[in-house]
Amino acid sequence: MVKLRKGGKKTQDLVQQQKLDAGLQPFKLVKYFTFTSLAVILIFTLFLSWAISQNAKKVMLKQSEEYSMVLAENLNQQVFRRFVLPTVVRFGNIALSNPEQFGTLDAVVKSVIQGMKIESVTIYDSSMNIVSYSTVDDIVGIKDLGGVEYELALSGVANSRLLYSGSVVNLLPETKSLSCELRTFIPFRQVRDTGEPSDLIMGVIEIQKDLSKEYENIIRLQGSIIAVSGTVMAVLFLVLRTIVSRAGRIMEGKALERLRLEEQLNQAERLAHLGTMVATVSHEIKSPLGIVRSTAEILEKRIKKVAPGSEHLARIIVDETSRLNDIVMEFLDFARPQETKLQPGNINELVEKALIFIAHKLEEQHIELVKELQADLPLVHLDPEQLYRALLNILVNGIQAMPDGGSLKVRTQIGSKGKVVLAISDNGIGMNEETAEQIFKPFFTDKHKGTGLGLSITKNIIDGHNGEIHIESAINAGTTFFISLPTA
Repeated sequence: MVKLRKGGKKTQDLVQQQKLDAGLQPFKLVKYFTFTSLAVILIFTLFLSWAISQNAKKVMLKQSEEYSMVLAENLNQQVFRRFVLPTVVRFGNIALSNPEQFGTLDAVVKSVIQGMKIESVTIYDSSMNIVSYSTVDDIVGIKDLGGVEYELALSGVANSRLLYSGSVVNLLPETKSLSCELRTFIPFRQVRDTGEPSDLIMGVIEIQKDLSKEYENIIRLQGSIIAVSGTVMAVLFLVLRTIVSRAGRIMEGKALERLRLEEQLNQAERLAHLGTMVATVSHEIKSPLGIVRSTAEILEKRIKKVAPGSEHLARIIVDETSRLNDIVMEFLDFARPQETKLQPGNINELVEKALIFIAHKLEEQHIELVKELQADLPLVHLDPEQLYRALLNILVNGIQAMPDGGSLKVRTQIGSKGKVVLAISDNGIGMNEETAEQIFKPFFTDKHKGTGLGLSITKNIIDGHNGEIHIESAINAGTTFFISLPTA
């Protein structure tokens, strides 16, 4: 008798899970590298969008700066020719505190920048960092507004500075608007008769240009790149996730199938070795056991004549040798199963024969028999001798499950796919799920007597008939064996 311990079941499950994980490890690595690559691509895309926006800013600054430089040079020429020279000739010097001179300069500047989207023009004095003129009246006369750019322009170096605020986040509703401003500083020089600027610097011209619209377009481009990239990555992620999940299920199924086949192969190898050993031992035991039984039967007859009343001792030997012989025959049947010889037959007739055989046992244990055998069942391929033995094993198992009496129900019917189904139910002690999973394994038994081979042999017989057998059971709710056989 072999009993499966709970701890052994847990250890077996753990080993099986470890084998499954090992089988799926390469796929898990592929999945990891796939999603990692996707994340790297997303990061690279975001970096690319940032690089594109930065390059667009540089291009915008360069183009706007060149435009402002050309405008500033033109403004330098126009102011010097149309304001400085006429004013010096008329007034002898330039004094912008004079409203007439200031108005003349203002008219010249505004005529030059008209229609050019210039926010403001400011002229700084060369002797100190003070605003001498500006299209913005409020800053005229204020000192130290020029900063470093003013100092560079005063030294003869034209320069620009881009001031901007806001990012992609500012494209969202109810956020601060984007702003961008270009400030260009050039030295205000005297102009020769040839039109070429001289080295004499009379001040610094600052041109402020509003580039908020252009900057907003760049940010929108950046936002579009990020949005499109995010959408594409999200779609790729969902598609990849679906593919990987499906592949994972397929791989896991194949891994489980492989483990199952490996387990079946290992079990078949173990059973083959065990069967060889059992067959050898059983064969060696069978002959001496037959001699012991024959001798005990002879002794029983002689003791009955010599010492009446003591012959029961020899009868005990006969009975026990008969029981041992049945066990040996079970071992031999398991180790060397008979060849299945299928022929068309009626399952109901075989069931009736088995029920007649166990009728006296049912009566002894006060077990009620309920038969529901469907008439006109199609013939099935069966080996009458082997299938009869399988039915007896199941019926005896049901009787043993009801030591205090009960009900045994046997029914036949047409099942799915046209197969004939035989169901044998008892309302005995039942079994738990763990026991139900092991019930058909060789040498497994939850009884105090028996080899644990009866139901294993039964399953082998059903398999030999190309049929299927399974059970449904619960503690204190009884057990039902289902056998389905293909029709002839």
